[in-house]
Amino acid sequence: MNAPILSYPPWDKTMSSIGQLPARHPGASTVGTALLRPWVQVLLVGGVLWLGLTWATLASRNFHLVPSVIVLGAFLGPVAFVAYVYERAREVPLPMLLWCFIVGGVVGVTAASVLEYRTLMDLGTLPTIAIGLIEESCKLVVPVAIFMVGRYRREADGLLFGVASGLGFAAFESMGYGLTALFLSHGHIGAVEKLLFVRGALSPAGHGAWTGLICAMLWRSRVRPTPAAKALAVATFIAAATLHAIWDSASHNWVQAAVALVSLSLLFWRIDASGRERPEQRGVAPVPWTRANRGHVEV
Repeated sequence: MNAPILSYPPWDKTMSSIGQLPARHPGASTVGTALLRPWVQVLLVGGVLWLGLTWATLASRNFHLVPSVIVLGAFLGPVAFVAYVYERAREVPLPMLLWCFIVGGVVGVTAASVLEYRTLMDLGTLPTIAIGLIEESCKLVVPVAIFMVGRYRREADGLLFGVASGLGFAAFESMGYGLTALFLSHGHIGAVEKLLFVRGALSPAGHGAWTGLICAMLWRSRVRPTPAAKALAVATFIAAATLHAIWDSASHNWVQAAVALVSLSLLFWRIDASGRERPEQRGVAPVPWTRANRGHVEV
């Protein structure tokens, strides 16, 4: 029995039939990729849990759940943004990042509270520029300690530590504001939710951006130890304290919106720039190409 002869369609017909196949929708893959990103998962899952916890609190009238609502609402936005920045600086281990977030936040809030109280007692008033200088200094305690150790040398690492410490400060501060809102509203949970949502959404443009920018310039001045780089680090600290003071003294929403826009624009500029650092910009000597290490890729 003769084997059947296989025949193939002409090349042009084959290619035309392939072209007629239904194309994949690019939006589907984009959405799927976005959902795999840790910061998106933190934001979505955390948001669902926060809403569910709030609903359970209202439905059961269980006052014992209120602290959980305040804590989750205060930490949701800051943690999600730290996870977003962490995608650009994965060389930092998570325990160190968590340590910087929690300890940096607690130390910053504690020290700022004491110093602001002493300033108020000594001067009889508390100027907003004093608040900016005190809080920006206190948020730097833990990042500067990490900087002095010198293990993490990239600008992206410094930016991540600054954002983590700044947003840790914002989270613990928001818990206090949430508790105050609960008392002033006579137990109205809606007022607490609104305040925590607004503060969580704005925290990356405030505490996170200001401390992140200062630390980015501080780490950059070590990689490039020139007088100009050191002067830029000092100027960044003064600019961050000034933006902080303008934010606190603003009597109109558009002023705070302008400060948020400037702060976020500068932060994302440094996030993008630090993500494109070359080996010689990281404080690491570039690896020369040889046949022996041709499989080595410097990242």
